[in-house]
Amino acid sequence: MSKIPKEPEEIFPGIIDDYTQLFGDDLISIMLYGSAASGDYIHGKSDINFLIMLSEKGIDSLDRTFDLIAKWKKRNVATPLFLTEAYVSTSLDVFPIEYLNFQNSYKLVYGKDILKDLSFDRELLRMQCEREVKGKLLLLREAFLESQGKGKYLQQLIAQSLGAFVAISNGLLHLKGKELPRHKRDVIRNVCQAFQMDSDLFERLLDIKEKRGKLSDPAISELFKRYLKEVQKLWKIVDTLEKGGD
Repeated sequence: MSKIPKEPEEIFPGIIDDYTQLFGDDLISIMLYGSAASGDYIHGKSDINFLIMLSEKGIDSLDRTFDLIAKWKKRNVATPLFLTEAYVSTSLDVFPIEYLNFQNSYKLVYGKDILKDLSFDRELLRMQCEREVKGKLLLLREAFLESQGKGKYLQQLIAQSLGAFVAISNGLLHLKGKELPRHKRDVIRNVCQAFQMDSDLFERLLDIKEKRGKLSDPAISELFKRYLKEVQKLWKIVDTLEKGGD
């Protein structure tokens, strides 16, 4: 049972069986999202992420899932994200980036597809992009100073922050009316092309995240400073979008 699947689809029957037995009619749907749905899944390294939709009655009984969550963690299944349809429909104004990214890269495993027909208010999406970019810039600056230029620490910062950058990039591409790629490298390339950003830098940052090659502390520090400049550029891009610019 504890074998980590080579492909996420291998565990779909077991996941469906366990959660249908547990929740019955209170289970609305099960959807795969994240790297396991986008094609970026790496056997033995990537978590397998599920979004599980429950009825209002079902969501009040989450303590029933304790044993199942522990069971599936042995196969690299992360704790699922449990939601209700009412929560989703009333959260699109608050979390448009998150739902846009769910919609862009998911697989319906069981039940009703609640992501397919979601739509997003342009200005609310733009505002969240602005908020996220400016917030991340402040956090990255502070973390850079605390790192004292130590490469190991900066590598961790790069790995942790790039996921958020990819998510925000999808929001920016959507605002530009561009098709959203499924793979993170394609997202990076497309957003750099659309907004004249440093594609070579972000390719190298992705290499660091994926632990491809080694760099000295000074080299990583220089890359991180370039990273800060590009993130700073982003909030100016978002302001341009606010004014209707391209």
